Amino acid sequence: MLNKVPNQSHPSSADSVLASKGKSFHWARRLLEKQQAERATRLYRLCRYIDDLGDEESSVEISKQKLLDVKNAIELGHADNEVLIDGLNLLNECHIDKAIILDLLTGVSSDTQLVRIEDQAQLMRYCYQVAGTVGLMMTKVLDTHDAAAYPFAIDLGIAMQITNICRDIKADALVNRRYIPANLVNDLEPIALINPNDQQKDLVVAAVAKLLASAEKYYQSGEKGLSYLPLQARLSILVAARVYREIGRQLLRQNCEYWPHRITVSMPRKMLITLQSLLSAMFTLSFWRHPKRHDAALHRDLINTVDSELSPFKSYAS
Repeated sequence: MLNKVPNQSHPSSADSVLASKGKSFHWARRLLEKQQAERATRLYRLCRYIDDLGDEESSVEISKQKLLDVKNAIELGHADNEVLIDGLNLLNECHIDKAIILDLLTGVSSDTQLVRIEDQAQLMRYCYQVAGTVGLMMTKVLDTHDAAAYPFAIDLGIAMQITNICRDIKADALVNRRYIPANLVNDLEPIALINPNDQQKDLVVAAVAKLLASAEKYYQSGEKGLSYLPLQARLSILVAARVYREIGRQLLRQNCEYWPHRITVSMPRKMLITLQSLLSAMFTLSFWRHPKRHDAALHRDLINTVDSELSPFKSYAS
């Protein structure tokens, strides 16, 4: 039996987490039906809680232990932490396979090791673990249980994670992490990515451009799968995706030079993107009609690199 806490206590604290750390989705959440908005906000709080354990603890040892505690709580279906109690309730309410969030934990736990991504296949694996999983869980939170939707949900999560990685190269390098694949930047160490010299700039800029081009393919696929969602959810996720996608497009407009400042999307720009998204959706056939199939090539690297720990992925990929 899962521990229970009154549902009415969740939204305010979960909302504060979303408002401070998930600004793009907090903006787009306004379009969701009330129960879906509450559930999506609770899911965000759970995922952010897990992510913060990998990033913000006072030592690697503490991070590892707390992530292990979360894993045990999920596997046992019992916790004494308010966020985890609510998260376990949410998994149960929305019939979310625990294996999905365990994949998320595997990805976040990898951040407690030395982070040096070697190639695009390893990057895709990581992006699935920390973000594709969130896309899968979000479909269920938004009352979509059609298996045909799942590969597209994975793609939208991957796209947003690639965007996040490109924007935060400097911030990650400052904590000795490099998510840009070694084969794209000649195995540069993170310190070289903080403020690349003239010789390194062309290499790094080309790598970021290549990753953002890859993200575009996943965004396009993710949008094709929005038709599986209820209408309000479809509009909300479209807006959230396009607002986040704008980060990468702004980065491209400044020649992929991420190091001068961290890119954000201004409120006027969010409003314009929202209006454009809602208007374009009315005349986009794929927004209303299910795609014929998912592009299996987008998951080829993942399928070729998964092991037993990622076996649930094969149930949801194309």
